[in-house]
Amino acid sequence: MTTKFPINAPKQKVIKTLEMLGFRMVREKEHISMIRENADGSKTPLTMPNHSKIKASTLRTICTQSGITRDEFLGAYSKG
Repeated sequence: MTTKFPINAPKQKVIKTLEMLGFRMVREKEHISMIRENADGSKTPLTMPNHSKIKASTLRTICTQSGITRDEFLGAYSKG
């Protein structure tokens, strides 16, 4: 059985999860900008809306854009 993305995930838990996956906060205004520095020297940017709850569809888009697998995200989210 595949675990579904949380429907309305609390913003702070999503940020903490992304930090566990190597991202760091760059800016927090209308949107939250995060970046991950990869082993090969490249950088992966990530932008998400600065809402108190993040919708499942938005989480899927964030993961797709930043190259995070569903399992990676959900694994880190469950530990958060």
